[in-house]
Amino acid sequence: MDAVTLLRNDHKNVEKLFKQFEKAGPNAQKTKRDLVEKIVEELSIHAAIEEQVLYPAARQAVPDEETLVLESLEEHHIVKWVLSELDGMSPDDERFTAKVTVLIENVRHHVEEEEGELFPALRKAMKRKELEDLAQAMEQAKKVAPTHPHPRAPDTPPGNVVAGAAAGAIDKAQDTGKKAVRKVFGRRKAS
Repeated sequence: MDAVTLLRNDHKNVEKLFKQFEKAGPNAQKTKRDLVEKIVEELSIHAAIEEQVLYPAARQAVPDEETLVLESLEEHHIVKWVLSELDGMSPDDERFTAKVTVLIENVRHHVEEEEGELFPALRKAMKRKELEDLAQAMEQAKKVAPTHPHPRAPDTPPGNVVAGAAAGAIDKAQDTGKKAVRKVFGRRKAS
């Protein structure tokens, strides 16, 4: 698998979550919360691997797309702020659905630009082996990437690599703790 295919697959997975959220009824609070938790995790990981691996490679391979890469970083910045506000927000908050809708609109715009402009430029500028190596680097980065947004963290190397690994370790520990608590409290409700 090459880098473009990996990222397109990520985009498809997130789009499926968006569509499930949009189809969830107004009273589907638990479903919406669960979907948003998954959206937060998926987009946090995806943004991290693009910022740590893809964008530095793109800046080098296709310098003509520098402006697009910088715009992408700014779009990530905005998305991470919205994700940070949604992370832990109650689905019955009056602005929850509106905030998710704005997030979806922003991400769809971002994906459209990447898939329409950046990805074709990368395919043209890079050899297949380079794109495959880039995919492997992104797969490795996914393993330690943050699972929650960190909008104040650096978004360019080398700061984002260091901050991302530290944030990823902390996020994964917190996620494990939250799952354990839910498991315990879920059992109590069932008994």
